[in-house]
Amino acid sequence: MTTAPAPARRHRALRVGAWALVVLLVLVLVFLVWAHIVMQGTRSAALTVWRDDQVSVRDAGDAVVMTPTGTADGVGIVFVPGAKVDPYAYMATFRQVVADGTTVVITKPTLNLAFFDTRPLSRFEAHAPGVRTWTVGGHSLGGVRACQLAAGPDVAGLLLLGSYCADDLSDTDLDVLSVSGSRDGLSTPAKVAAARDELPASATSVEVPGANHAAFGAYGAQPGDQPATVSRRESGQAITAAVERWVRDLR
Repeated sequence: MTTAPAPARRHRALRVGAWALVVLLVLVLVFLVWAHIVMQGTRSAALTVWRDDQVSVRDAGDAVVMTPTGTADGVGIVFVPGAKVDPYAYMATFRQVVADGTTVVITKPTLNLAFFDTRPLSRFEAHAPGVRTWTVGGHSLGGVRACQLAAGPDVAGLLLLGSYCADDLSDTDLDVLSVSGSRDGLSTPAKVAAARDELPASATSVEVPGANHAAFGAYGAQPGDQPATVSRRESGQAITAAVERWVRDLR
C-alpha cells in the first residue's frame, strides 16, 4: 500500500485546519448575531416611564439608572435582565417602586446574556452612591446571576422575578422575595418550587395567578411561554405591590 507524500499530507492537514477555522468563525459570527437580537421593550410602556415626573431615567452606558425625583428611601436594587431582553423593558416594572423612593439600576449584560456577565456588583452600585442598602435581583436567567451576586457581604436582599436560584443561599440572612407566575412556561411553578430549598426559610414567595413569564417585563410575547390569563395591568399591579412590601422591610 502506498502513502501520500509528506508534502501532500501537510497540504491536506492545512486544508482541513483552514476549513475548521472557517467553520468556527462562522459559528462565532452566528452566535454574536443571535446574541444581539433582543426582545425589544414595548415603546408605549417605556414612554409612560419617561413621562413620569416622579421618576428620573438616565443611560449610564452599562446600565439604565432609575432614581426617584422626590425623597429617596435609601434602598437600591441592581436588577439583571432576562436572556436577550432589552433592559429598558423593565422600566415599567419598577416605575411605581422608583416613584415611591427606591433606586433601581438595570444592568446591560455582556452579549445580552447574564451568563457571560462577570462584572462585580460594585460596578453598578457606583451609579447611585447615595444608596445605603443594596439588594440584587433579576428576571429569568438574570435571576440566576443575581443569586450568585447575592452572596456578597454587603447585599441585604434578593429579588427573583420569574426565576430561581442554582446556588444554595439557604444559610444566609438575605431578605428574599420570589415572585412567580402561575402561567409561566419557562420558570414554571414546578421549577420554582423545586428550587425553594436553595433560599432561606424566611424567604417570601408570591405567585401571581394568571401571570406568565413575559409579565415581568414589557417586551411582548416570548417563545416557550404560556398565554397569560390576566391583563398585563393586573399582573403588573400584583408584582409592584409585592415588591413594595419587600422594600418596606428593607428601609
